[in-house]
Amino acid sequence: MTVRIGSVWDSTQQVLAGRAGMLAPFAAIGFILPAVLQAIFAPQMGMAEASVGASGARLLITLTSVVLGIWAQLAIMALATHPATTSAEASRTAMRRFLPLLGVAVVIGLVIALAIFVPLVVLGLTGFDFQQAVAAQGNPALMPPVPPAAGLFLLVYGVAALVLGFWLMARLMLTYAVVLNERRGLGAIRRSIALTRGMTWRLIGVAILFAIVIFVAVAAAQGVSAILFRLILGGDSQALVLGLTTLIGAVVSAGFMTLAYVFIARLYVATAGEQVGGPTTGGLPTS
Repeated sequence: MTVRIGSVWDSTQQVLAGRAGMLAPFAAIGFILPAVLQAIFAPQMGMAEASVGASGARLLITLTSVVLGIWAQLAIMALATHPATTSAEASRTAMRRFLPLLGVAVVIGLVIALAIFVPLVVLGLTGFDFQQAVAAQGNPALMPPVPPAAGLFLLVYGVAALVLGFWLMARLMLTYAVVLNERRGLGAIRRSIALTRGMTWRLIGVAILFAIVIFVAVAAAQGVSAILFRLILGGDSQALVLGLTTLIGAVVSAGFMTLAYVFIARLYVATAGEQVGGPTTGGLPTS
């Protein structure tokens, strides 16, 4: 079965138009609230970095943000996958599939961490001075030289990792949707690769375009809002201006993230077809 990206996009627009009121609360709790918590508590905790309590609070906020974000992602995809799903059902489904998804995400994260660790091992084996690199604090003039053998390896490894990264980004795009809708754990990775067969380049193009658009949109929204808030509140309200600007950026980012997860859910429906459980063949609701 050939899946057209244009058809998936049309389906995504229908879901956004028909279920915006149901999607918005999940986006607000999962994507906007964590940014607000960071904006409120991070500056205060920064004043007492050595405090054990501050470090614990920072860790708690980070963990809360991760939990809320994953829960919101799953709930949004549940609403976008099955037209008859209610908000309560989407929330329950997200909580039920939270731990399986977290397990898959941890495994993927460990693989990525291992891939990042390999160049560090090579640098260490070739005599790279990590202490001097840390002391340089990002200043190129103070950075220690990279041994020629390590430099060649890093170049080849970096190119290969970039190509493989783009491929994985496309082929694993449906992993979360599979975990949500099918009783799979790590098997969701293989399933996602199978579902996206023949779509690699198109999905890479969509992902790159989306990343560019969201970067430009968030940067523009924050830049314009920062200027307006400074004019309205004055130069003595830098903290408030920063907080409001962060909130505006979080709102814009949440909108695009919601769009992304709805698109992924509709792509899953298009590729999985009749194997999707639940009432996915009916018309999309208008409210």
